[in-house]
Amino acid sequence: MKSIQSRDNPFYKELVKLTGSARQRNKSNQTLLDGAHLLAAYLDAGMLPKHILLNTAALHDAEIAALLKRAGDVPITQLDDKLFAELSELKTPTGMLAFVDIPQPKAMQSRFALLLEDIQDPGNLGSMLRSAAAAGCDAVFLSSGCADAWSPKVLRAAMGGHFALRIYELQDLPGVAKEFSGTLLAASLQATRNLYDCDLRGKVAFLIGNEGAGLSADLSNLATQKFAIPMPGKIESLNAAAAAAICLFEAVRQRSADV
Repeated sequence: MKSIQSRDNPFYKELVKLTGSARQRNKSNQTLLDGAHLLAAYLDAGMLPKHILLNTAALHDAEIAALLKRAGDVPITQLDDKLFAELSELKTPTGMLAFVDIPQPKAMQSRFALLLEDIQDPGNLGSMLRSAAAAGCDAVFLSSGCADAWSPKVLRAAMGGHFALRIYELQDLPGVAKEFSGTLLAASLQATRNLYDCDLRGKVAFLIGNEGAGLSADLSNLATQKFAIPMPGKIESLNAAAAAAICLFEAVRQRSADV
């Protein structure tokens, strides 16, 4: 096992760039997974990391030892604890980081999708990806104004959801919507139809807009069906991630009834 003790190490400098720069992640198509859970999800998806990085405590962790066995001959490096902590945004580092290639999906076909427009909060974006994966979505399309899907904060919030989805970043969402042959659904406070009255059993995609501004007029006008989420309480709107989860799992409920 190799060891890195200095910030001047070229490989360590590369890792630092990945943690702090979306541009670097996009350029290299690589990122860092922080923690055993994310690495397990990556391995479960049939992929192997390029490199695994450990701190001192990880050397005595049974869960991490099992993951190292699953990873086979992947190179392993022990980092000085201070250097490791600088790569992790967690107050209590998990002890394991995985240097991985970002999956590059090819086919654009989808039967159950999210189209996300300018979702800027990493926590919201991660929550949406987690909900989409749990609901059985096959694809998520992100506009160029969305937060970086492969940043440490989004990865942590999604809890492995990235690896159960095809994620397409920097998309022309109106173009994607026009190519989608199913029903395009968008929430609207002015809609007369209730979400629970919509038929969500076929090929569907939900359009979710920016946390503050909502959907752009260009994208909203492409919706083939608009609906309202019932809110009997004294609140005008829902958090974007909460609204997305409600929509996705109403679709799950309807689809499950047909099985």
